[in-house]
Amino acid sequence: MRFSKIFKVSALVGTLFLLIASCESELDALTIGEGVIDGEPFTTGKIEYDVFTYNKGITAVQTNRLPLYQLGIFNDPIYGQRKASIISQLSLPNTSPEFGDLSQAEEDEADNDQENETVKEVILFIPFQTAPSPDSDGDGIPDELESGEDADDPNSDFDGDGVTDNQERIIGSDPYNPDEDGTGDDFVSNIYPNRFDLDSIYGDRNQTFDIVVSRSNYFLRDLDPNSNFEEAQEYYSNQDFSGFIGEELTIEGQKTVVIDDTEKLVYAEDDPDTDDVDESQTVVDSRIPPGIRVPLNPDFFQQNILDKEGQAELLSQSNFKNFLRGVHLTGTDMDELMFLLDLTEANITITYEYDDIDPETEEKVTAERDFVLSFLSGSSQSGISGNAVNVFENEILPTNVASAVDNGENASRIYVKGGATLAEVLLFEDVENGGAEIINQIKQNNWVINEANLVFYVDREALDASVVEPPRLYLYNAETNFPLYDISNESVTPNTSTNPLRYYPNHDGLLERENDLGVKYTVRITEHINNIIVRDSANAKLGLTLTPNINLAAIQEAIGSDMQGVNYPLGAAMSPLGTVLYGSNVDPANEAKKLKLEIYYTEPN
Repeated sequence: MRFSKIFKVSALVGTLFLLIASCESELDALTIGEGVIDGEPFTTGKIEYDVFTYNKGITAVQTNRLPLYQLGIFNDPIYGQRKASIISQLSLPNTSPEFGDLSQAEEDEADNDQENETVKEVILFIPFQTAPSPDSDGDGIPDELESGEDADDPNSDFDGDGVTDNQERIIGSDPYNPDEDGTGDDFVSNIYPNRFDLDSIYGDRNQTFDIVVSRSNYFLRDLDPNSNFEEAQEYYSNQDFSGFIGEELTIEGQKTVVIDDTEKLVYAEDDPDTDDVDESQTVVDSRIPPGIRVPLNPDFFQQNILDKEGQAELLSQSNFKNFLRGVHLTGTDMDELMFLLDLTEANITITYEYDDIDPETEEKVTAERDFVLSFLSGSSQSGISGNAVNVFENEILPTNVASAVDNGENASRIYVKGGATLAEVLLFEDVENGGAEIINQIKQNNWVINEANLVFYVDREALDASVVEPPRLYLYNAETNFPLYDISNESVTPNTSTNPLRYYPNHDGLLERENDLGVKYTVRITEHINNIIVRDSANAKLGLTLTPNINLAAIQEAIGSDMQGVNYPLGAAMSPLGTVLYGSNVDPANEAKKLKLEIYYTEPN
């Protein structure tokens, strides 16, 4: 248990305080004065205060320029079904592009031969999210792919070829392939495809699905004309773009996707000068991560990209985005399968052939190049360039949930659903006076607040085992929109870990499980309470929702059930997950799971 000491005391007193505070039995004292040791200058204890919780409904959230976009169908047994589609701009890699070796102006000269650029293949590619999974035994295979005790055993043999996983890591042979153990005469090390722990895929990963890509005829503005083009344009999850969907670009019979966790290797071209080495079998030129790969209609990109060489449509990014306004992505034949996708890593690669001249033989040959259109660029930290909108088709909330939002009552249950609800928490039961009486009492007692927690218990009667539970809650100051965690008190930050669920462990908020089912979330708000008690900060209203990454502290606009504007956390807007928690107005049978503010304190005698 960690503590925050906020009063200056002598070295001797500080030592006594730490010795006392470390005793777990004393921190279990439930009333002021319990746990006192005769002759000691301090009393330690724990006290609980009631809080007030309130559910708010959200009609729509801002869903452009998100870090991740939802695509597919998510069936939530509590909140109903969500269908998510994407409409996105495309960007040129450079303006006024030249295809082949000659510009269109050079080709138009009478003495020059035409290069006859012809689209060979077009591929839409969006990588899956991969989890930063640990490799506990250091054998080169992520724990998530190993079963049981194998995750802690470097001498396990994943593919059963008689060579341990760690030995295969050392010699560079494929630990997933029983036919490659590193002993063959033609063996070349480290040219096997890696496998990954895929993340942010919800539903049956064994099913196939179709991705339909269509031309978008809707012009996505980057800047809002209502602000004299000084502010970014906002688009919302409930906007209807159906009337702007143009011709389908996917090829019938070629739009089915299979989820595979294995990367694709692209080998180098064979060098004719190295007779003893075939680079096309031994040299990996690039590695393509697992993801969605869908062939698109070559004729469309021939007419709208290559044939526009030298014309105004490709002269600038703005011209291009007005001409080819983007694409629309949706999933079909998806029975409860939802993806979270990073569009900054998505692209459409146009592979084309053209007539070239071999410099040595001066004979005409066929050459090949790629031209890559991107979706978005940047990051949530540096800012997103380009524009894409996530569209949600949400079922109407069930009656029990709908009746619990926006009713002004102290909630018996807290309904947490990304993009659909928002909860508010008011600390201390003295709601009308902002808890002033209790805050003054704590000040008069001269308490040192060692730890302060809000513990949110999961309503397991409402959730069945099939519910995908949010891994973390996000509690923030709803008046300043700042998070409640204090980075100065944290040992693990985004600079020291690649796993978002490991960020800010002292603040916590992570789901605690028993038998693989969620039990509770504990959120430490010690510094927030100290700010109120010691630094006279306001006892502000707190907002509660969920987040896939607690470092995403940005706020975007949302529309509440009353059609008024609401500030809404970015992380919650991009998640389809939901849960049900016990509130602060429960029946006597659930008193032990009631949401309360618990404070561990030290009081000088």
